[in-house]
Amino acid sequence: MRSTGIRRTLVALSVCSLALAVSACGSDGDSASGKTRITVNCEPPKSAKVDRKFFEDDIASFEKKNTDIDVVAHDAFPCEDPKTFDAKLAGGQMEDVFYTYFTDVKHVVDTGQAADITSYVKELKSYDTLQQQLRDIYTVDGKIYGIPRTGYSMGLIYNKKLFAQAGLDPEKPPATWEEVRADAKKIAGLGNGTVGYADYSAQNQGGWHFTAELYSQGGDVVSADGKKATVDTPEGHAVLQNLHDMRWTDNSMGSKQLLVINDVQQLMGSGKLGMYLSAPDNIPILVKEKGGNYQDLAIAPMPGGKGTLIGGDGYMFNKKATPEQIRAGLKWLDHMFLTPGKGFLGDYARAKQNNAPVGLPEPRLFTGAADAKDQEVKKANANVPVENYQSFLDGNQALQMKIEPPNAQQIYSVLDGAVSAVLTKKDADIDQLLKDASGKIDGILARG
Repeated sequence: MRSTGIRRTLVALSVCSLALAVSACGSDGDSASGKTRITVNCEPPKSAKVDRKFFEDDIASFEKKNTDIDVVAHDAFPCEDPKTFDAKLAGGQMEDVFYTYFTDVKHVVDTGQAADITSYVKELKSYDTLQQQLRDIYTVDGKIYGIPRTGYSMGLIYNKKLFAQAGLDPEKPPATWEEVRADAKKIAGLGNGTVGYADYSAQNQGGWHFTAELYSQGGDVVSADGKKATVDTPEGHAVLQNLHDMRWTDNSMGSKQLLVINDVQQLMGSGKLGMYLSAPDNIPILVKEKGGNYQDLAIAPMPGGKGTLIGGDGYMFNKKATPEQIRAGLKWLDHMFLTPGKGFLGDYARAKQNNAPVGLPEPRLFTGAADAKDQEVKKANANVPVENYQSFLDGNQALQMKIEPPNAQQIYSVLDGAVSAVLTKKDADIDQLLKDASGKIDGILARG
């Protein structure tokens, strides 16, 4: 799954409508003026006025710098709609340069709709500066099919004010699941409807968080070859047992269950929740939409100390794209997203001037000198309490970063049932739940 936002405010994503003709998405590569034309997606909609203006301004500056390229951007919401993505892909209706989640890459390649850009990436100035593990996501069987644009990793968002009220040290968040359980019990003990720890358990979100918690324990959802489930393990049992015990033994998770992300965000924003798992991009949502306060909200690395779930997005190229379009698309990606301290995602000074949060601990896209430059510009324009995120940044260095499993949404649907069961049934049989889930996941993997 993706996290709740790509960057500082609502970054609405886009798709090209299936109602459009094929030529309206992919292009013939030439405009009337003889320029190389590329179609791209992920332009924020007009309703997201600030981001829309940033996007348009950046395209305009790109075209001014590259007078031989014409960029045609498509907008809608969301950028990748699961209900239309596969049909659009199968119909050859993708833009020349099109948005994908990390979990899409192999599927897109398997359908034969992506261009192999291996021989072109040397022309992408930023390519060697990008994190290797993110580049690897877009490499299949030794061939490069796309470029990463953003990433996120899961951590533990917590309320420093409630920690202090419960007699806990807000500068020392829990590092193990045992400590999470102990701290949650103390926070719930404050009463007045205060919940110590909350988790999702519906709409596939419970399965998503089960996966993140399993990674944190050192486990995995599927085997390395992607053919067998690996949830019926001591690590999988520990995840469900911990949730069961916090819910029923400690009463630290509240009585209302089958929660989804908005429910939990409302709790945290209202000051009634001590902790929940999320990515850093939740923080501005908690402040701008749910009533939270930047000073009270901090994020720590995933408890458990072994791994964390990562996700993110990037761009791939239509198999029909000409060499000229691929080269033009790579130049556009460099300009828009991959120049440290500049562009749609990196112009921190512009973001600050428009009252967008700067300084959130997004996982670093770059390495070396490029990373140093990006961090320098971000720090100079920070307008949020960056000290609240330092433990997250420090702790992530020791964690294994793990992408979501194959067939993620189908698997999450199965795991939702296990998570919801332990949170709604005191006598839930954890061993049987894991055995049943394992069989169903094996079936999903067998079908490909």
